[in-house]
Amino acid sequence: MTTFADLGLDPKVLSAVAEAGYTSPTPIQAGAIPPALEGRDVLGIAQTGTGKTAGFVLPMITLLGRGRARARMPRSLVLAPTRELAAQVAENFDTYAKNTKLSKALLIGGVSFKEQEALIDKGVDVLIATPGRLLDHFERGKLLLTGVQVMVVDEADRMLDMGFIPDIERIFQLTPFTRQTLFFSATMAPEIERITNTFLSAPARIEVARAATTAESIEQGVVHYKASRKDRQAREKRELLRALIELEGEACRNAIIFCNRKTEVDIVAKSLKKHGYDAAPIHGDLDQSMRMRTLDSFREGSLRLLVASDVAARGLDIPAVSHVFNYDVPSHAEDYVHRIGRTGRAGRSGKALTICVPHDEKWLAAIEALVEKEIPRIESPLTSPAADSDRGPKAEDHPAAPVNARGDDAPRPEQRKSGRNRRGGRDRGGRDEPVVGMGDHMPAFLLRSFKPKTETAQEAVE
Repeated sequence: MTTFADLGLDPKVLSAVAEAGYTSPTPIQAGAIPPALEGRDVLGIAQTGTGKTAGFVLPMITLLGRGRARARMPRSLVLAPTRELAAQVAENFDTYAKNTKLSKALLIGGVSFKEQEALIDKGVDVLIATPGRLLDHFERGKLLLTGVQVMVVDEADRMLDMGFIPDIERIFQLTPFTRQTLFFSATMAPEIERITNTFLSAPARIEVARAATTAESIEQGVVHYKASRKDRQAREKRELLRALIELEGEACRNAIIFCNRKTEVDIVAKSLKKHGYDAAPIHGDLDQSMRMRTLDSFREGSLRLLVASDVAARGLDIPAVSHVFNYDVPSHAEDYVHRIGRTGRAGRSGKALTICVPHDEKWLAAIEALVEKEIPRIESPLTSPAADSDRGPKAEDHPAAPVNARGDDAPRPEQRKSGRNRRGGRDRGGRDEPVVGMGDHMPAFLLRSFKPKTETAQEAVE
């Protein structure tokens, strides 16, 4: 069995790895570290949760062991698509470089420019950044990239989804042609393939799993759901989510619930909290300090349910997530792989359940085509009559009120007594005015309005 000691890492790095409790590398680490230490470009393709971060942090620390950083000229650069992933890379660096004198700076949004500039001015060995904030510093004249020896692009396919590819290409052009590039992605879209062909030189390709595969340790299921009425869909869908959580019982120790839209994240989180669940939202519009506090609470186990947009779907290392619920089917098939990859990590088992409404069936078909297998269908826990009890009274629960030829409710006794009908007109002895030209036998249902009512703000959290 391969150990970290067999990979040629610096002894100081090995001691930090041992203190962190790791002895054997994952397949992506065992495949990527040796060529990286040789100075070769590396193209790593592996599904999320396979240890890609350590696969580039460990050799980078070893390679930077010699030399000294200069002001405003970082020696290495790590690009990540989101603030959370960049912060996680910084945490990994702190863990594995604690026995060295290497310095780092984290450039992400939501943090003061002055604090970041102060770190850059001192000179850093490792610069960890999101593309937008990095270019902001460069355009301010506070940063030079001509000293970069090692450049890492993490979660490249997510960069593509978020529209960062033009920024990535520009950053590549600002770094020296002689740099070493470590490029990691879970999937290889044509655009990603083009970039690797352009900017990587004869890379060592390490592919430990077929692109866009799901881990065998994850039990998957999908619930097909159709609302009883269009205007009840949102409310009933939230009810179905709660029923699925309850059905899992104590096995659902914690869970990430994914929604497609930020507004939906807030609504679902509020609804769960209203019904007594320990839940909190996380998405790109929240303040950075709030996002980090929420993530820390979830990691520590003080928060049970994390309701998230896809900002939390990539790269976040939360090893003990028991369940993932797709409240919405993702519109991009690759996002499904990354979402459910939040559970079943590091050899653990996990469960991923997806709610599919009729509108989402085309996206579900695309997911099954991508992963090349059918996701098992499971029965909705709301099929029993008892489960529908809090949806409000149904029409059959109460006898229909008498209707007249126009389809209006028959005048109530108090209306007759007052001499006025329910529309404010004069009552003609309990008879309504005839419908001119339509006859007296017009079926009442033809004159009823079937326009669905709009969900109120109060109903939105029920």
